Amino acid sequence: MPSILADDIDILAKAKRALAGDYVPSENEDYMSEPQLDYFRRLLQAWKRAILDSSADTLQHLQEGPIREPDLNDRASSETDWGIELRTRDRQRKLIAKIDSAVRRIEEGEYGFCEVTGEPIGLGRLIARPIATMTVEAQQAHERREKVSRDD
Repeated sequence: MPSILADDIDILAKAKRALAGDYVPSENEDYMSEPQLDYFRRLLQAWKRAILDSSADTLQHLQEGPIREPDLNDRASSETDWGIELRTRDRQRKLIAKIDSAVRRIEEGEYGFCEVTGEPIGLGRLIARPIATMTVEAQQAHERREKVSRDD
């Protein structure tokens, strides 16, 4: 069974393939130019559509009825699989909220800039993680602070 993170990456890769055309943002153009913003807007929307389509498949399977495995071990295995699937869908629901937030930031002219430092996040990071809100350095500092507060 693929991991949850791998599932998200696969869905993002599918969204990237769904974008027609050969445009990919480049360091040779102005940062967050109109073509770049349009690319990320379309990518985010395609990613959201792919997640929703995947969720619809899960809902369809759930509506097919309860698990009726005669063997207790098979039933337990099926229930575990469903639990993992439902947790994955919950995680993707939260991801959709982040995608919607990123689209809103594009509309407000804030996309691509770190919410902590105001510095450009960078095209490479945004292509890999279009919902990123912080530079790598700011994210690392945030995670260090989070770890320290958890250790207290």
